Amino acid sequence: MQPQLERADLELLLAIRGHGSLAGAASAADVVPSVITKRLAALEARLGLKLFQRTTRRVVPTAEGEALCERATGLLAGFHAMEAELQERHKEPVGRIRLAATFGFGRVWLGPAIADFQQRHPQLDVQLQLTEQLPDLAVEGFDGAVWLWAVRGPRASEWTGRRLARNQRVLVAAPDYLRRRGAPATVEELAAHDCLVVRENERFDVWRLQRERDRAEVRVRVGGPLSSNSGELVRDWCLAGHGIMLRSLWDIAGALATGELVRVLPGHAMTDADIHWLAPHSASTPKRIRLLVDYLAERFRSEPWKLTSAPAARPGSRPRR
Repeated sequence: MQPQLERADLELLLAIRGHGSLAGAASAADVVPSVITKRLAALEARLGLKLFQRTTRRVVPTAEGEALCERATGLLAGFHAMEAELQERHKEPVGRIRLAATFGFGRVWLGPAIADFQQRHPQLDVQLQLTEQLPDLAVEGFDGAVWLWAVRGPRASEWTGRRLARNQRVLVAAPDYLRRRGAPATVEELAAHDCLVVRENERFDVWRLQRERDRAEVRVRVGGPLSSNSGELVRDWCLAGHGIMLRSLWDIAGALATGELVRVLPGHAMTDADIHWLAPHSASTPKRIRLLVDYLAERFRSEPWKLTSAPAARPGSRPRR
């Protein structure tokens, strides 16, 4: 029959190694040294191994004892984490949650969701920082971020992620612009239109669109007399009839519903704008963070910004310059 180790055995080993003496381990456990001596002897006899070398001054682990102590450290940490999680499940979450999010989505959609979540858990203090650049979450002390687009490249390995909801960027224009210029019938015709571009990266003038029917990607170089690094300003220009823009559905849901904007080339969209939760890697996730992420996933799962009944522009005459 194989010898079996119990949790008390592991705790005994780490106590002896940590104190460097049987007397120290006994004092910490509030027992006489003979009790620790007998327990260690019984454990070594059961395992058939010498776990500690005794000198006149210290008790040090043997190679086998050191290896067992290292394994014991990991196993006991797992026990403690499991117990803490079980205890936490029965408690109302408390503490602070520090989040980062982009300005637009954070203000329009995440802000109201966070306020509702905090009302459900009034002992939580939620701090939401809106920013245009994704922070170094661990270094700057953030518990997580709600971000558009998945993080790729070297930084992707620094965080864990979860998609909260799907989202698309679609082509839209004001009815007045389309009456004056006509609606493009093909992606290629966008090159002859006034396109309102957001200067957010070095290839802002190339729109990568995906055909819904076959998922094929089509690229077109676009331009026009108006561009900005502010997506909100570009949206305002579009509403005023100055051109066609590529914008996330979450941002223009209301304008599509009222008819202030209409879809252009509705069979095409940019599909890399999903809503994601990002967080630093951690051995365990606090209950308050788990509750928040689950709440946001449930709240946004229905994609409230996706209006399938929104009007779409019909291809008209070729654009006039």
